[in-house]
Amino acid sequence: MAYIDQIIMLCAGLWMTAAGFGYVQSNTQVPWLAQLTRHFRWMGPLLIAIAIVLLLAAPTA
Repeated sequence: MAYIDQIIMLCAGLWMTAAGFGYVQSNTQVPWLAQLTRHFRWMGPLLIAIAIVLLLAAPTA
């Protein structure tokens, strides 16, 4: 239960990465959404890395 934040961040990062590289379809008809989705290519892996660092840095109780 203590690691729920990291699990959510990891899942969000996986989804962002998949959406950024086109494995998950999004509405690309809206120009600002298409531009934001292209940024998911680097934001997704960054979020995954942050989740892993936080998981490793979390104190064990």
